[in-house]
Amino acid sequence: QVQLTESGGGLVRPGGSLTLSCTVSGHTSNPRVMGWFRQGPGTEREFVAALRWNGDTTYYTDSVKGRFTISRDKSKNTVYLQMNSLKPDDTAVYYCARGLRTITSMTYNPRGYDDWGQGTQVTVSS
Repeated sequence: QVQLTESGGGLVRPGGSLTLSCTVSGHTSNPRVMGWFRQGPGTEREFVAALRWNGDTTYYTDSVKGRFTISRDKSKNTVYLQMNSLKPDDTAVYYCARGLRTITSMTYNPRGYDDWGQGTQVTVSS
């Protein structure tokens, strides 16, 4: 059984930074894509960032470009989300997701992913 475990969330002041981690265990094959999504109170789950597991292609939603960076460590089966210049609007539960056969057009859609973590809360507040 595949398990995705997120960590690194917390409370941070506006302008601060956090790094989220997501470690995949129990898997039998490499994913095509790893992504981060977030969901605020009363909102739908939205795409944040993703990367191709094999290759250098990354994807970001416009609101985080220049502030967030997604990366991976294949040796640790871990994907990271470095978040800088955080804003109150970034407050949400952040979810890691694994896509086995995700095509490019579905990279931004939660339905393009097969496995999900439990989420980690990020709160940006003064």
